[in-house]
Amino acid sequence: MSLPPATLRPLSRQVWVTGQVTPGQVSDLRGAGFTCLVNHRPDDEEPGQPSAAEIARACAEAGLAVVHAPARGLPDPAAVAATRAVLDSLGESDKALFFCRSGMRSAAAWAMAERQAGADPAQLRQAAAAAGYDLGRVPL
Repeated sequence: MSLPPATLRPLSRQVWVTGQVTPGQVSDLRGAGFTCLVNHRPDDEEPGQPSAAEIARACAEAGLAVVHAPARGLPDPAAVAATRAVLDSLGESDKALFFCRSGMRSAAAWAMAERQAGADPAQLRQAAAAAGYDLGRVPL
């Protein structure tokens, strides 16, 4: 796989998080069992970053669902709602990969969306910490 396995960090059985994904990595992600990508990165955040459209084209070619739910800083209500919709749509055998520049916004969007569904904040923070993300300042 073109993404080192250590950079794919599980938040739950079905949701994993990572930093920036490139179009060239998408087919390998499909081969690793991912069925959906959620892009929390706004376009043009930094020079050379692949656009959401480029990622979407690669996902279409690989047969992967993709959602663009950009967030700058703390995920806003629209990004959290889009994340919640993805979580609600996952089938039993589906596996989603959430990404942004470092994975932090994706971890926060996941936790905020899960909290909306009634998940325990302490357990969400613990799962994120196990994946390497400190959500201590995220309002859950």
